[in-house]
Amino acid sequence: MEIQNTVAIVTGAGGGIGGAIAKGLSRAGARVVVTDLDADAVAATAAAITADGGSAIAVSGDAASDAHIDEAIAAAEASFGPVDMYFANAGIGGKSGLDATDADWATVIDVNLMAHIRAARRLVPEWTGRGSGYFVSTASAAGLLTQLGSATYSVTKHAAVGFAEWLSATYGDAGVRVSCLCPMGVDTKLLRPDAGGDDPGERLMQRAVETAGAVLDADDVADVVLAAIVAEHFLILPHPEVLEMYRHKGSDYDRWLRGMRRFQQSLLATADS
Repeated sequence: MEIQNTVAIVTGAGGGIGGAIAKGLSRAGARVVVTDLDADAVAATAAAITADGGSAIAVSGDAASDAHIDEAIAAAEASFGPVDMYFANAGIGGKSGLDATDADWATVIDVNLMAHIRAARRLVPEWTGRGSGYFVSTASAAGLLTQLGSATYSVTKHAAVGFAEWLSATYGDAGVRVSCLCPMGVDTKLLRPDAGGDDPGERLMQRAVETAGAVLDADDVADVVLAAIVAEHFLILPHPEVLEMYRHKGSDYDRWLRGMRRFQQSLLATADS
């Protein structure tokens, strides 16, 4: 994949992984539309890209909305040309456990999964028509393993991985390339949404992520993402150890689950001490 002279849309680009990917794409020669629910944050990302000599425009809105997806694509086409790459990066954590209501579940499913489906529904027919396009799904290591402390996050990230797999298997021979990003801890607001929060599941989730492996800088993750796209790798693992964890899970599911329960107990014991 040649990134130079492509047109890309990156959702959730007001900061974190999305902002870092957008800046990396620009440095590699892409023209970028950045979107985020936070209008000020995404405008700042676009301004930073422009100040660095790149080409970017900001469109604020809900990444899960069909209207917003259409608006972002229209802005890209009007300013830069047809969209070559779409980074479905926006994501949320949501309520943590069985106390999550149907409305809570619907919100997380909408952002972490349906946003990907709606964007693909809009772009893939066009890409298959011209024989090229690239869809990048930001899932999580939680989508391959699980996420202690958060059912909503874990389940929707599993679903995001599943959709990316299906998309690649179904449209890969028609020129649509797909990558799925599955990091563990990354130093973003999603990892530390509220240091003083009183949600025990959220605190458990944070401790689990910080204990499982290194917490990476978003810029370092973006470098791994761009290199994987150039190589056209499906699974993008900024934490390489996730692959070994995934293999252990598949080789003995019961043993892996026992290990996860022990890990959870150790985290709870540490929190109580």
